Amino acid sequence: MSLYLLPLAMPLPLLVAAAVAFPGSGRCPKRAGLAEAAALISFVIALGGFVMLVTQGAGTSDLIGIAGIGLSSLLDAVSVTMLLLVSFIGWLVLRYARTYLDGEARQRAFTGWLCLTLAAVLFLVQAGNLVQLVAAWIGMSVALRRLLLFYPERLAARRAERKKRLFSRLGAAALIVGAGLAAWAYGTDDIATINSMARTGGGSALTAVAAGLLAFSALLKSAQFPTHGWLTEVMEAPTPVSALLHAGIVNAGGFLLVRFADLMLTAPGVLAAVAMVGGFTALFGALVMLTQPAVKTSLAWSTVAQMGFMMLECGLALFPLALLHIVVHSFYKAHAFLASGGAVEQVAAIRRPGPIAIPDGAAVGRAFGLALLIYAVIGAIFGFAFGFGHKSPQSLALGAILIFGVAYLLAQGLADAAPRVLTRKTAVNAIAAAVGYFTLQTAAEWLTRGTLLSLGT
Repeated sequence: MSLYLLPLAMPLPLLVAAAVAFPGSGRCPKRAGLAEAAALISFVIALGGFVMLVTQGAGTSDLIGIAGIGLSSLLDAVSVTMLLLVSFIGWLVLRYARTYLDGEARQRAFTGWLCLTLAAVLFLVQAGNLVQLVAAWIGMSVALRRLLLFYPERLAARRAERKKRLFSRLGAAALIVGAGLAAWAYGTDDIATINSMARTGGGSALTAVAAGLLAFSALLKSAQFPTHGWLTEVMEAPTPVSALLHAGIVNAGGFLLVRFADLMLTAPGVLAAVAMVGGFTALFGALVMLTQPAVKTSLAWSTVAQMGFMMLECGLALFPLALLHIVVHSFYKAHAFLASGGAVEQVAAIRRPGPIAIPDGAAVGRAFGLALLIYAVIGAIFGFAFGFGHKSPQSLALGAILIFGVAYLLAQGLADAAPRVLTRKTAVNAIAAAVGYFTLQTAAEWLTRGTLLSLGT
């Protein structure tokens, strides 16, 4: 199992970069470059972990520690996916921050805390034991709060940090107790063993309580209603912090549920509660997002809605789809925040000749009909290709939500004032969206087969 220790080397370059960045104060363009190089090294090591997973298979490393307390790495489809995602986005954020914060008086401190935050996330997503997972979870929250207070003189930043600190402590307490109950119930703190025993031996009242506490911690971390306020108020932090927070750290709640998928499946009542909270949060966040005039605030509410949708997927036991959602949302939000300034300039420079095509009721009705037809046809094609039993009722029901998004897209092209070019483009994009959904969902289920189960399997 010594080979599986390789992922534990990923946070080390970032810890070294943080140690170099912290001494003194002021600007550090060269040390920021060192942090960027450290993140790139971590990404290369993550690629090595992927190669190891393909060639050696999944496994857990030996424990570096004593009495069950220490560091160990769980290498499987979930951890490798998250390691690649976090290290790559971390490299992009550090690369962006090197220029974005050039000239800031506290650039060294920012670089150091950013490296520590990334290192904590990397320790978290590969954790092979509960002690490491809890410690990394707490460390990630502590480092993030220092980033949120990069401009401590701003009242809004202090208010957001206080809310975040409150919910982080509640979530950490729930995680500690839940992890302790899980270790007590199964007689081990090894995460792979806990999942294996939950899969084969089922659960009990004690494990149900543990699952409930883990779910509560995940809901707090993912800014679910009514604890979402802190996430929409962190815009006072530098843009790289927003990108890292919305593209990675807020996904930790979803990752926690995916990591303990087998344990969560033993508590259907907990999953039902997660689905209800997530579904309401998704609807609530999406509606509020439409009313926000500021780009970054709108993106924040979009994250609330997306996290709610991800919790809905977890509550429906669609864990492969939730993992896919984490990956796609992370890339989307990282790009959205890092490119927000340029996007505003581009939109402001657009000249809009002529009237805007506004769909009427008839166009909306035609769009829904066509969207339903596209969904049915593409779904039938994938059903014949992979077997209709391949899709669970939950995934088909959740995929039906795609109809609303496709209908909204098609309605623009079916408006009476819309030119034919727009109609053709919206039709092609709608078909591509449907094909992409079914393709990515099928790929995620295939890649995590044997690692993540669902209620239908």
